[in-house]
Parts: sequence; C-alpha cells; structure tokens
Amino acid sequence: MDLPHNYAMYIIAIAWLYVALLMACTQPSIFTGVASFLFYGLLPRSIVLWISGSKVRRQRQRYRESLANESARNDDGSNSQTNQ
Repeated sequence: MDLPHNYAMYIIAIAWLYVALLMACTQPSIFTGVASFLFYGLLPRSIVLWISGSKVRRQRQRYRESLANESARNDDGSNSQTNQ
C-alpha cells in the first residue's frame, strides 16, 4: 500500500526555518537569536508538521492493524486446514 506523502510541506518547512534562522542571525544577542529561532521557527513548524502528518499516521496505523488482522486470519485458516 502506497501511502500519500506531501513532500511540498517539507520544502515549505525548510524555507520557513531558513527565514527564521536569518532573522535569528540579525538579533543583537545570542540569547535573543536562539529564542527567536525557537519561537518563530522551530516551535511553529514542529506543531504544523505534527498536525499535518496526523492523517498519514492514522493511515499507517490502520494499515498495520489490517496487516495484523490478515495475518491472524491466515494463521487460523492454516491451522484448520492442517487438522483436516
């Protein structure tokens, strides 16, 4: 099963982090630069990527469950055939 994946979202995330890094480099002190990178760049991007990836995570979980159910059915069927 080929699950959909939105690679354009990663390009946007990388561009956002690049801009946030450039903003952080222009700050007058290291502390404000790190804080601005975390709060303008890393934290919002991680939240957005986590939310946007929830659909794919749910699909992967359903796929794993269907594989587990299918293998359980195959195990039950193979045991009944060998007993006959």
